[in-house]
Amino acid sequence: MFKKSKYGNVRKIFTIVSVGISLYATAQTELVFVFFKDKPNKAAFYSNPLSELTQKSLNRRTNLGITLTDQDAPIEPTYIQNIKNLGFTVTDYSKWLNGVAVNATSTQIAQLSQQSYVDHVETFVRNPSGGIRKEKINKFKQFNQQSTSRDILTTFNYGNSLAQTNQINLRQLHVAGYTGTGMSIAVIDTGFPYVNTGSAFKRMRDTGHIKATYNFVTKSSSVYTTSLNPHGAMCLGIIGGYIDGTFVGSAPDADFYLYASENADIEIPEEQLYWIEAAEEADRQGVDVISTSLGYSEFDDSRYDYTYADMNGTTTFISRGAQIASEKGIFVLIAAGNEGQNPWHYISAPADNAKVFSIGAVNSTGTSSGFSSYGPNSAGVIKPDASARGSNTYYAYNNTSDFGSGTSFATPLAAGGITCLLQFLPNSTSRDNVKQRLRQDASLYPSNSDQMGYGILNLYKSYQTYLGINDIEKSKIKIYPNPAKDFINITSEKPVRSIEIYDTLGRLIKTESSGKINVTQLSKGNYLLKMKTDSGETIEKFIKE
Repeated sequence: MFKKSKYGNVRKIFTIVSVGISLYATAQTELVFVFFKDKPNKAAFYSNPLSELTQKSLNRRTNLGITLTDQDAPIEPTYIQNIKNLGFTVTDYSKWLNGVAVNATSTQIAQLSQQSYVDHVETFVRNPSGGIRKEKINKFKQFNQQSTSRDILTTFNYGNSLAQTNQINLRQLHVAGYTGTGMSIAVIDTGFPYVNTGSAFKRMRDTGHIKATYNFVTKSSSVYTTSLNPHGAMCLGIIGGYIDGTFVGSAPDADFYLYASENADIEIPEEQLYWIEAAEEADRQGVDVISTSLGYSEFDDSRYDYTYADMNGTTTFISRGAQIASEKGIFVLIAAGNEGQNPWHYISAPADNAKVFSIGAVNSTGTSSGFSSYGPNSAGVIKPDASARGSNTYYAYNNTSDFGSGTSFATPLAAGGITCLLQFLPNSTSRDNVKQRLRQDASLYPSNSDQMGYGILNLYKSYQTYLGINDIEKSKIKIYPNPAKDFINITSEKPVRSIEIYDTLGRLIKTESSGKINVTQLSKGNYLLKMKTDSGETIEKFIKE
C-alpha cells in the first residue's frame, strides 16, 4: 500500500506495518491478470441493469449523465470456470477490467494466452530479477498514535476536533445544516475493530448509518474482529465518529459502507485487486464518495515493485480501477502518502491517477507536514490536489479520542467535508466541476506546491461561491459594528426571517428575530451568525469585544 507506508501509520495505509508469511507458491510463479475478450451475455445486463446495479447506483449515473457501458456488465461465468478447469485457483476478478487474477508459470501464461476467450495476459511483475525481501516492510511507520486524557444535529460541541474542522472551513457548512445526511461513503481500508461496540461509534450504529460491510481480503463478513489492524476504524472515526463534547467527525450524519481491502501484515500485489473489488461493490451500492488511505509502490516480493515512472496514473492496476470508479461518478479521495522524508518521496498508486482527488497533509499552522509525499505524478499532473490537517489529527476510536499523524488522517477529514459539500449541491453537479472548484478555492491557488497541491481546502468558500449564497447575496446583508461590545445591527435588502448565534464550539447559544441583537452577555471571542432571508441563508463571523 503506501510504499512503505510512510503514510500515516500504515505504510500502505498511510499510517504504516510488517510482514512474514509465505507469499507465493513457488518462485517460478507470478501474479498475472487474464483479460477476457468480451462479455457474451451483456445484452441481458442492458435489458435489466438492476440485475447488477442498485437503483441508487443507476440514479447516480442518470443524475450525472453517465451512460452504462460494458464495464458495468458482469464477467462471463463460463470464462471463469474455464480458467478453473485449467487447474488455476481463482479468487479475485474484476468486471471493470473484465478478467481474473491467477498465479502462473511462464508455460502456463503461454497456455492462458492461447485460449480463444482470452484477449491477453498481463503480469504484475515489474522487476523479474527481484525476490522476497529479507526484512519486513514497515507499513505503519509514521502513525504517531498518542494517548490523550481528555434529526440533523448542527449544534455540535466539537471538542478536540474543532481546530482541524475549522482549518478546512467546514464548521460553517455544518451550521448551515450540511452534515452528510443522505450521502454515502465507502471507507476502503484495513479492518474496523470496535466499530460494532465502541461508544465513539454508538451514534453511527443507533442511527443506522452503517449500511454494509465486507472483507475482500478474507472473502468474509469479518471486518470487526479485534485482531484486524484498526487503521480503517480510525479513519472512519475521523469522518463519522462522535463523542459528545469531545469529538465530532467531518460528516457525522453520512451513511457508511465499510470494506476491508488491506492486510496490514503483508504487502502483496493482490491487494490492488481487493481494492478494485471493493470499489466495484461500492459502485454497485451507489455510494457517493470513496475514502481510501492506502497506497502502493513497493511489495514484500520486490519483483512487483513500481518505480516513479510507473506513477503516471495509468500503469498500476489499482490506479486504473480508481479511474474507472471516478468515471462512474464516485468522488474518489486517496491519501498522497507519507514518503516525504524518505529516498522515495513521491506519491504512490492510486493517488497518482489524474481523476482521483489526492490529499496531502499539513500541520496546525497550515505548513506542509514533512512526511507528506511529493507530487506531481510522473506524467506531470499536479498531485496532491489539495490538503488537510494530517499532523496530530484527532480521531474517534473505540471509546475515546486520540490523535495521530499521516496523510491517512488528512484524507478522511477531507472526504467528510467534501461529502457535506456534495450534499448541498444538486445531484446533477459534475464531479469534475466540483474537483476544480475545490482546487480553485484552496489556499495556494492559482499557485501550488509539490506537497500541498493547491493548498488547504476551504469548504465554506466553495459552498458560497459554487451555488450557494454568493458574494452578491452577501453584499445585501450588513453587520455592524464588528467587533461589537453591546449590540450588533443587521440590515438586509430582504427581510431577515431568523438569526442564530453559534459559539466557537459549534453550539447554538442564541436565537433572534430582530435586526438589533444584545450581545452584552456573550463572552469575548469569535461567533457565527446564521441568517435566513427569503432568498436563502448566509453565515458570517463577528467578534464580541
